[in-house]
Amino acid sequence: MARNEETLHVDSHPTTRNAAHLTRRSFIKATTAATALAAASSLTACAPATSDLAATGEDAEAAHPVGRDIVSGEWKTAACWHNCGGRCLNKVLVQDGVVVRQKTDDTHEDSPDYPQQRGCLRGRSQRKQVFAEDRIKYPLKRAGWSLDAPNGELRGKDEWERVSWDEALDLVAQGLTRAKEQYGNRSILLLKGWNPEMTRTMGAFGGFTNFWDTNSYGSWSKTPFVIGFHHDNMQDQTINDRYDLRNCETIVMMAMNPAWSAAGSQMWNYWQAKAAGAKFIVVDPMYSETAATLDAEWIPIRPATDMAFLLGVAYAMLEADEAEGLIDWDFLNRCTVGFDAEHMPSDAKQQTNFKDYVQGAYDNTPKTPEWASEICGASPEAIRNLARAMGKDHKVGFLVSAASARVNNTDNLPQLVMTVGAMGGHMGKSGHMTGSTMHVTSGNGGPALIKAGKDGLPEIKNPVDDHINGNEVWDAVIDGTYTFTGTKHYDPAEKRDIDIHVIYHSSGNKLQTNVGMARAIEAHRKVDMVVAHAQFFTSAARYADIILPLTTEWERFDGLFGGTLGHKSNREMMVAYQQIIDPLYEAKSDQDIACELAEKLGIARADVYPFDVKQQYFNRLASMEVCDEDGKTYVPAVGITQEDIDELGVEGEPQEGKLAYQELKQLGVYQVKRTPDDNYGYIAFKDFVEDPEANPLETPSGKLEIYSQTLADTFSAMGWDTVTPIPTYVKVTNGYEDASASGAEYPLQVMNPHYLRRAHSVFDNIGWLREAWTNPVFISTADADAAGVSDGDTVLVSSPYGQCVRNACVYAGLMPGVVALPHGAWVAVDEETGIDVAGADNCLTGPAPNGQGVSGYNSALCKIEKYTGEALAPDAEQPLRIVCKDGE
Repeated sequence: MARNEETLHVDSHPTTRNAAHLTRRSFIKATTAATALAAASSLTACAPATSDLAATGEDAEAAHPVGRDIVSGEWKTAACWHNCGGRCLNKVLVQDGVVVRQKTDDTHEDSPDYPQQRGCLRGRSQRKQVFAEDRIKYPLKRAGWSLDAPNGELRGKDEWERVSWDEALDLVAQGLTRAKEQYGNRSILLLKGWNPEMTRTMGAFGGFTNFWDTNSYGSWSKTPFVIGFHHDNMQDQTINDRYDLRNCETIVMMAMNPAWSAAGSQMWNYWQAKAAGAKFIVVDPMYSETAATLDAEWIPIRPATDMAFLLGVAYAMLEADEAEGLIDWDFLNRCTVGFDAEHMPSDAKQQTNFKDYVQGAYDNTPKTPEWASEICGASPEAIRNLARAMGKDHKVGFLVSAASARVNNTDNLPQLVMTVGAMGGHMGKSGHMTGSTMHVTSGNGGPALIKAGKDGLPEIKNPVDDHINGNEVWDAVIDGTYTFTGTKHYDPAEKRDIDIHVIYHSSGNKLQTNVGMARAIEAHRKVDMVVAHAQFFTSAARYADIILPLTTEWERFDGLFGGTLGHKSNREMMVAYQQIIDPLYEAKSDQDIACELAEKLGIARADVYPFDVKQQYFNRLASMEVCDEDGKTYVPAVGITQEDIDELGVEGEPQEGKLAYQELKQLGVYQVKRTPDDNYGYIAFKDFVEDPEANPLETPSGKLEIYSQTLADTFSAMGWDTVTPIPTYVKVTNGYEDASASGAEYPLQVMNPHYLRRAHSVFDNIGWLREAWTNPVFISTADADAAGVSDGDTVLVSSPYGQCVRNACVYAGLMPGVVALPHGAWVAVDEETGIDVAGADNCLTGPAPNGQGVSGYNSALCKIEKYTGEALAPDAEQPLRIVCKDGE
């Protein structure tokens, strides 16, 4: 064993006896000890240890010191940086470098028109993450790995050794250099989230193979931009703003549960619409917290059957139109092409129109509510009632999330949503809206009223053009071939050979969040080197060879959240957060790692980052803009003095702005104050609907394309499917027809709802959240009875791709034939049985390349049976994944 290397095991941390003697170091130790729950690592190299307070020899006074000062100190705005759908304001009270309290937005009085940006339970548990006992504290190397003998089969089950930063970066640099020299830069697969740091270093190093995916948006990621159903290159600006939401008489929410998936101000937007008199209808396989909160009518449908359901609604609208006048023919004739034979686009290669298809002219199968009901499970009566509610004389908000588009073979789904909305004329006017609304923008459409500027860094291009779709990435590593569709992912298919030897996780945890986890593990065990930047022993870190410990945003220099794709917020606000503490342990930021690794690779730091994070922050601050009171003009948002520039130690010029920098720093948020009569209101497609000829859309016809030759040609040429120019029903791979087939081995459909315990996969290790949100598998009462399963039983969930065990939550508000396994649990495969004991949803999914490359997270099948092994303890009682040095 080399110098400074040791086999690592779990260590307990002492608490502190008296608050008066709190130091930053002792506070961290006390906090992490209190967080752990009988911590014993699941790593094979680790031995059990006790973090129970009594076992440390400390008494109750140590855990709850008397006379503790929780008033004095400085309140600072802390980053709440995860991709949770909220982006809220959180503040911490800091005393001598120690965080002693936390709170949320109190910068102004709360009101429906000017709401506070309040943090959710995840944001309020942030300190339990930052100071967690299971942080990766220093660089680690897998004990059984070397450049000459990778022993990849041991990934995920090997021991770990502590190494110095110098040694860790040397090993990474040597592995990258060897791969480049022997196989070329194409052999390096860089997996990343929104973080750009390693793309700069790897671009300067000669390039890397990239990964692409439709991510959370599914078919909403591409289809809207082909058919004209977007605004300003944003698919979430197809609905009106939150004030106009209150003008709707009926709001239809399809596959939406913002109470779980967007726990910021979003539910407040919908609550105000309800208070204004709107009726809510929720179309979903599950009776959700959103439905309950809004007292919504619930129309249950099966997962992945939304196309059939909406085709049934369209037929019912046509069926009842002559008697009830449901369809806005003026809107269809002026603003769309392809609805009927008289309004076909000039570039159409087929004379197939939507109306005739729905009425059965081409396949002798009218898409009646009865036909739809057989597939989707909603009653014909419910389908016809919704068709009436969607009629042109009603003010309707037809809102969908992307959950139903995270399904195989759904390339036409956004087009069908648009079509049904257009049939009722529900676009371009007050109280009428149709489109996708999710995440931070849910219930509040429109362009950002405040925008962060650019960091000023010059672009470093990737000389390698390989981009592998998420459905093919693991097979590409294992089998050596993939389908190239261009760097923008719209080009005709080109089959390419690829020889991956390095997998580098810089962020994003793709092993966890991509479809086909079993195949992912196999791919990771094949290559020569796997590197992971990590704050915790996540799924990507578990299967790595080198783990580089990351700081949290609390340990990094000040920053801004909002107005950019990676760090979006709702359109009315921007969070300006501060550095809270110095970096803990030996953790470094992504940018520091990128720069130090660049130097190991023979690249000057200045060639990757020509100026530091302070200058980058200042550049964004100085170019930050806010919409002026006229609702059109953007002006500088932040006033900056020479004293501010000197304080930051940067180069720049003083400037006038709406809000002084020091005030922004003190408030921690820039929020545009709204009123009902201001000029910031937004009606999606208003100009286009009022005059389509003068305000054409970016389509060949200039209109909304219910028939889109571009859609059919583009996505069909990508080589995975034949996609039709009009919305048509396609049997979904791993969908209802497969589950319901006679003698089907896997008769249940799986959906993976976003869940308040996590932001995707983040927070899965936090004790508070594990106690509050137990992460069961939800099973319908009928299916539980059939399987002999009771509430709380440990069950085995099996799919064609993998297995996991969970404790069952028997729920009457779930459609029979459907189970719900929350998204994001960190995989923990029992190597003896091959069963995941953590309930990782992507253990059950498999890749099915289709259409535009949609990852079918909600296209999965399973069976459930009572587990015959040992009952599963609650997650809150499971051991933390702790890797730490003895005595540290």
